[in-house]
Amino acid sequence: MKRKLITAIGVAAMLVSVAACGGDDGDSGDKAGADGYAGQTLTVWVMDGSSPDQWQKDVQAAFEKKTKAKVKFEIQQWNGIQQKLTTALSEENPPDVFEIGNTQTPAYAKTGGLADLADLKSSIGADWTESLNKSSIYDGKQYAAPWYFANRVVIYNKKVWADAGIKDTPKTRDEFYADLKQIGEKTKAEPIYLPGQNWYHFVGLTIGEGAELVKKDGDKYVSNLADPKVAAAMETYKKFQALSKAPKDKDEATPQQAEVFAKGNVGAFIGMGWEAGTAIAANKKIESTSATSPSPAPRPTSPRASSSAVPTSRSPRAARSRRSPRSS
Repeated sequence: MKRKLITAIGVAAMLVSVAACGGDDGDSGDKAGADGYAGQTLTVWVMDGSSPDQWQKDVQAAFEKKTKAKVKFEIQQWNGIQQKLTTALSEENPPDVFEIGNTQTPAYAKTGGLADLADLKSSIGADWTESLNKSSIYDGKQYAAPWYFANRVVIYNKKVWADAGIKDTPKTRDEFYADLKQIGEKTKAEPIYLPGQNWYHFVGLTIGEGAELVKKDGDKYVSNLADPKVAAAMETYKKFQALSKAPKDKDEATPQQAEVFAKGNVGAFIGMGWEAGTAIAANKKIESTSATSPSPAPRPTSPRASSSAVPTSRSPRAARSRRSPRSS
């Protein structure tokens, strides 16, 4: 509980600092304090799954205690977020703070959509993990702040595995494949839900082979799909995907793989740990039979990381809404 509280206060401090990045023209930004933002609301877009309900409550309480202002979290879906965010950044009233995928940060920074957070980094960023912060830097400037990092795991149905006569979770990829085949042979369940377009998993397999999807050619990046190591990753993907009934032309979000798993007739899927909670929320009956385990060695899962950023705009009105908490 104390760890959660420390985290909440730390994030609240970050949000307070973001809110106080500056003021309206002629405002020194010194209004932050015991009652400096009373009656104001900071709107924060966070992605589905990254901000548990209790965590939000802890942050809201710490934020309000420190500033007398409120923070409102608005949950966003990854599917379609790029277009939604692009549209929001082009308007005069975007969210005050938003979570952004770390692979998306440089593109938005390049087009001028993100505010420079150098002052935030200097004031509270001394302990930011360097490797996670790299994607927040573009052209030498700090355009975002590291938000969180997580890795993908195997989420499995204990009942399905038990029905197939499997007692232990697999330790290696070969054992994992053998167990999935056994599920297919001894039960009516789908061994694994793995659509043909789950790029997160494929990228993980590629990295596990010691390869990358692109390579540097002079001053630009070009395709590296002809690399035999990439081909090996593709063969591994095809091998496991052949055990699935998932569509080959869809990704893990079409439909949401956790919702497919929630129906109770899938042995396993590879996803973020919080997706187990998504499945349980869709079907409480599988709560007692759902479990997670690390991906079997070698562990080629693709990690997920996000940053938090503040929008900037060419219009004075939008700039002002960025520089101080937005009124509710």
